[in-house]
Amino acid sequence: MAIFDRAIVRLLPAVPRPVVQKLSERYIAGAELKDAREAVRRVNAEGKAATIDVLGEEITTEEEAAAIVRAYQDVFADIERCGLDSGVSVKVTGLGLKLGYDLCRDNLRTVVRDAASRDNFVRIDMEDSSTTDDTLRLYRELREEGHDNVGVVLQAMLRRTLSDVGALAELRPSVRLCKGIYVEPPDVAYQDYEAVRASYVRSLEALLAAGCYVGIATHDEWLLGEGRRLVAERGLARDEYEFQMLLGVRPARGDELVAEGHKLRIYVPFGREWYAYSLRRLQENPRIAGYIAGDTVGRFFGRNGSRVPR
Repeated sequence: MAIFDRAIVRLLPAVPRPVVQKLSERYIAGAELKDAREAVRRVNAEGKAATIDVLGEEITTEEEAAAIVRAYQDVFADIERCGLDSGVSVKVTGLGLKLGYDLCRDNLRTVVRDAASRDNFVRIDMEDSSTTDDTLRLYRELREEGHDNVGVVLQAMLRRTLSDVGALAELRPSVRLCKGIYVEPPDVAYQDYEAVRASYVRSLEALLAAGCYVGIATHDEWLLGEGRRLVAERGLARDEYEFQMLLGVRPARGDELVAEGHKLRIYVPFGREWYAYSLRRLQENPRIAGYIAGDTVGRFFGRNGSRVPR
């Protein structure tokens, strides 16, 4: 099915925007903050927490980065006003990393301080490997400044991740552990599917051994089983870890995790940059493209898609 998935990806730029929007509507809350608010309300009503992400990391000016900061401040105010169970996720490129490290740090600090004033939490997302060193440096600097309401993301596909876990262990970081979706060279990232899985389990074991709070972010059934096994073996309470999934992906499986007593957090992206995000997300992970296409066809003919993205 990989050939089928890649064929869909190659066709995406030629697909009319309304069609792409239809394909992605289950996976993106919408263009406006009110859309994210309603999506989070639905998620919360299902017994799940949320993380809101403002789309728009492809910024080119300081003014655009400042607009992203203001958008997050609006999100925090809305979360507080509406009593939502949600934090946020930020991308350092959206806050101006490619325009300058100091600019990005100042913008990130502003977001983190605003979150702290409202008793909220900021997850620094991880992008492609060219940003990894700066992302981890930003995280460490904020923690050293005394900001405890901030976490980071590590990608199991990167060969360096286990070493990064060891370097961060003293901080006992809150970590979202995912496989990673970016196309990376073989010397930087594992290319074999099972090698990425094995790295994920090793990284999760190391994080839990270091006493870290881990967001086990995966839709992979085998990794979900490994995550459940490891937290059970350590006797972790519900508030000492969580599982994480993307909005609209395997919702029934998410319901099962909640029914089993696990905390589950749903990643809720929104923003006017939904089109670029949709294309990029699908191009970076052809399996999701194939899943969406199969699921959409299944719904059109009145049956559920059976393929599962990894």
